[in-house]
Amino acid sequence: MSATQGKPIQCKAMVARAPKQPLTEETITVDPPRAGEVRVKVIANALCHTDVYTLDGSDPEGLFPCILGHEAGCVVESVGEGVTSVKVGDHVIPCYTPQCCETQCIFCQSPKTNLCPKIRSTQGQGVMPDGTIRLHDQDGNDIYHFMGCSTMSEYTVIAEISCAKISKEMPLEKACLFGCGVSTGLGAVWNTCKVEVNSSVAVFGLGAVGLAVIQGAKKAGASRIIAVDINPAKFAMAKELGATDTVDSSKLDKPVQQYIAGDLTPWGVDYTFDCTGNTNVMRAALECAHRGWGTSCVIGVAASGHEISTRPFQLVTGRVWKGTAFGGFKSRTDVPKLVQASLDGDLPIDHFISHEFLGVGSTNDAIDALHGGSCLRAVVKY
Repeated sequence: MSATQGKPIQCKAMVARAPKQPLTEETITVDPPRAGEVRVKVIANALCHTDVYTLDGSDPEGLFPCILGHEAGCVVESVGEGVTSVKVGDHVIPCYTPQCCETQCIFCQSPKTNLCPKIRSTQGQGVMPDGTIRLHDQDGNDIYHFMGCSTMSEYTVIAEISCAKISKEMPLEKACLFGCGVSTGLGAVWNTCKVEVNSSVAVFGLGAVGLAVIQGAKKAGASRIIAVDINPAKFAMAKELGATDTVDSSKLDKPVQQYIAGDLTPWGVDYTFDCTGNTNVMRAALECAHRGWGTSCVIGVAASGHEISTRPFQLVTGRVWKGTAFGGFKSRTDVPKLVQASLDGDLPIDHFISHEFLGVGSTNDAIDALHGGSCLRAVVKY
């Protein structure tokens, strides 16, 4: 890889030219990394619903043209000036939630959060931390970065503080899953809610995030795990991972919150998790959290402009409504530990990969699979 250091690289990428349009396979130019930046070769990229959410035009920060993708396994090709935490050849997972680790960063220094704001403003504007862009089309026009990652490209440039260095023993087509959805679901249980042994849990939405919540709750020792979805085909995997009850909410003759807090249980469950991004489901999840102490965690991202609502009495009577981003994991510190736990056999993840594709050009096929309803994670190997 040393022959390309300091030089622009031409490679294939899938470019999102406009909302609601298929991605176009193009040859782009990826500039060398500048100070504090890392250029990586993307080995595998998993599709996340957040990519589709932006492509569908639902993201208020969505910018076009851009290169989507934020759940990847990569190899460091070159590093910019001042980069010390990773070197050429290292295996890394780009993380949309960075971790600057600076002593003056009250967010990085606090055990209460992982929301480092160091590059938040530029990341939201689709540019690198210095305000410029490393991705260009064949005409030399800029292509916006996405979530600080842009991994639907054979090469990309990310900030050093967004690089989680991982063990080279972990195949990158599996490691990529820890870049977003699986980590988010596990962390919502372990970090954000700190689910205790013998707790009762309800999980709304059985995609990859919801199934990760179930897996995390089982590992935390939850004694009852209620899996809720409108697609009963997802129940078998939910049970395999630890669900004790399954509910097809579309078949009920009453609101699902009344069924869970009334029929299945007398007062609701200790912890509920919304993994749908649907604000009506978020309300239902809160309202079947246990009277007096129940906690409900919002994980799913709602479309732009949507708001949540409930009666204040739900909170007055002891329920807590909270949310999570990347499961509360501090990316550079915690992602390598998750990967090692998987390597050690303590955290199996193979079951999340339901579809596999070859070549960056097959990304539209992966998107179609994700829309199909039977897909957990579609991994595209480059």
